[in-house]
Formats: sequence, C-alpha cells, structure tokens
Amino acid sequence: MAKKIVVASGKGGVGKSTTAAGLYRAFSAKGLKVLAVDADIGLRSLDIILGLQDSVAFDWGDVLLGRCEPRAALIRDGVCALLPAPLALNRAFTYQAFRRLIAFLEPEFDYILIDAPAGISKGFHLAACASDMALIVSTPDEICVRSAAVAAAGLEAFRLQDIRLVINRMGKKKVMAGKMLNIDEVIDMTGIRLIGVVPEDPVVAFNTVKGMPVPANSPAARAFADIAERLEGGNVPLKL
Repeated sequence: MAKKIVVASGKGGVGKSTTAAGLYRAFSAKGLKVLAVDADIGLRSLDIILGLQDSVAFDWGDVLLGRCEPRAALIRDGVCALLPAPLALNRAFTYQAFRRLIAFLEPEFDYILIDAPAGISKGFHLAACASDMALIVSTPDEICVRSAAVAAAGLEAFRLQDIRLVINRMGKKKVMAGKMLNIDEVIDMTGIRLIGVVPEDPVVAFNTVKGMPVPANSPAARAFADIAERLEGGNVPLKL
C-alpha cells in the first residue's frame, strides 16, 4: 500500500508546492509510482509546476460529485499521475469521501503526496485526514517558522504522529549576516524533527513557472533526492 504524505505549511510562499513537485520527481527518478494530489481548492498549481496543465479534464471534485470515475480524473505521467484540485469548494467534499477516494487509488502507487493549501483551511484538513505522515515546509524566517509550528499543531488533531520539517530556501550567507534564522533556531522554534534542508536555488523559481523539472545536478534537486531517500529509509547524512 502507498505511503500517504501531506505536504503542508503554515504560510503561503514558502515553496510547499515546489517541494511536493520536487519529491514527486525524485521518487519518480527512483522508479517508484507516485500520485500527486493537489488539495489546494481554487488555487491549484501542481498541474502547472509539473507541466501537465494542458491535460486537465477532470479533478477530484468531479469524482466526489459523481461526474467521472476516479481513474478518469488522473493525469497520467508515465507510471506516476496527478490528481488536480477542484476550482471551488463543495459541501460534498467531506473527510469520509476524500479518504475513500485516496484509499481507492492507493493500491496503484508507492507514494501519495497530498499538497495541502497554506494555512489551516478545509483543504488542509482534507489533506491531513487522508495522510499517515506530514512534511511541514518553512523558510528560515520568524513569521514562516511560527506559522509552521501552528500548522504542525493543527495536524495533531488528525493523530498524525510522524511529522517532519523541511527547511526551504536556506542561504548560508544570509544566515551568517543575521538575515535568516539558522537551522537550530528553526528546529527549536517549530519543535519538529528535521528531515531535510533545501538550499536557495534560483533555477527553481524559473523552472517552476515554466513547468520544467529542476536539473538533477542542481542544489535543490539534490536536496529533494536526499529527502526522498530518507523517506525510503536510507541513511543519508543531513547536510547542514
């Protein structure tokens, strides 16, 4: 059965969706079958980041509303797939219905990455209720770190015990200049166990809006590959 991971953040703009996409591509490169589920209702972006926007015909909202079968809503990407988010909230989007949909699709995949909307909203709760692990993404500044701690607390209501921290856009020069928190400060302020640090990498922003993969030899792609290996149980030292 698939390992179901919600990728969340307390605040927007920290690179949560690019982290979900980076892990999707890292797992795919290892030959694993991955389903990316966009749970950001009304503000979906994974289809653009993954370069699949022209293939969107249905979304998981259509499935829950009975407009199509679950597999008809999947956008196939080799052995992997994307399940886009609906463009509007509906009262039919209940925890039970969303969990049933993920459970139905689960046997086909090794990993299911559920990209939650920023903050604590209905989409956040839906993403959390269908997951068995969480990655909280934060940049190393006090506002985002505080928000990350709030998001982690919100996940505890869904009995998610395995919550890990991804520090994104870490810049050593900015840390040294006192413009960013250091890694220890981020860990202490969130109280979340660290699983990876993604360095600041200008190629990520450019490739994201173009729907292009980040080059495998780029610093960010290597960091996502390391996180994927750790999630697989590999012993990869943290590069701090």
